[in-house]
Amino acid sequence: MDAERLSMIGVLVQQQNQNLLRLQQAVDRRRRERRRRRVVWVRQCILKRPEHGLYDKLMVELRNEDPGAFHHFMRMPPAMFNEFVQRLTPRLTKQDTNYSASLEPGLKVAITQRHLASGNTYRNMQYAWRVPHNTISVVVREVVEAIIEEYTDELLFCPTTQQGWRDLADQWYQRWNFPHTIGAIDGKHVACKTPPNSGSELYNYKGFYSVILFAMVDADYKFTYIDVSGNGSSSDTQIYNESDLYRGLDQNRIHAFPQPDPLSKGTQDVPYFIIGDDAFSLPT
Repeated sequence: MDAERLSMIGVLVQQQNQNLLRLQQAVDRRRRERRRRRVVWVRQCILKRPEHGLYDKLMVELRNEDPGAFHHFMRMPPAMFNEFVQRLTPRLTKQDTNYSASLEPGLKVAITQRHLASGNTYRNMQYAWRVPHNTISVVVREVVEAIIEEYTDELLFCPTTQQGWRDLADQWYQRWNFPHTIGAIDGKHVACKTPPNSGSELYNYKGFYSVILFAMVDADYKFTYIDVSGNGSSSDTQIYNESDLYRGLDQNRIHAFPQPDPLSKGTQDVPYFIIGDDAFSLPT
């Protein structure tokens, strides 16, 4: 290859390198321009939360002027809401950062309560509460975890003595006129996003994906037993038959479960039992 051809190839390679360099510089410049145009640290509507947000305006008005409407909105009266917030505040308080102030615990509780009461989506809630939807998704999980940690030992309990079980039965008899009843059971479909590759396991007969909350409650609607392992495609009977509660009753393995004894005005021993709708079949 002669020197003239080598020189020409060198020039072409140099021009190609220069073209690639200019192209890369143009791409980088375009990316910087797009990044500058898209940077919005806090939207203006979010900054106006103290002036127009539901928590700082509507809830204050309802608390002071219409406690009944506040109860309907939050599903609890103002005094109970204040106590609720007070107990959860130590678990929900976060330090402010150099970039933004943390949300106050009362706002977090109110957003979570309203989401649970209405079932509204995070994206729809963000406009009225003036809190970004991605922040709401974090807040709801945080508050629910705080509720579980704060109230589990106090509210979710199961008797450990025969007298404790009989006390439950007495409550049922006094309030609902059901003798020898120690609980009521039912299942509730809780809508969820279907996990990848789950097929139709979570698809229920109502036409959406769900997990089933199976629970037993006492005469005051307080949980004494819960099971959230059921897929939406399962029936209440399937969930019950596969539960620890069923196995415990069937095999007489529930701790300190009371033995049959007579009703208040009877002489024949009657077993203690749980009640449910016709979805739960009676044992043969």
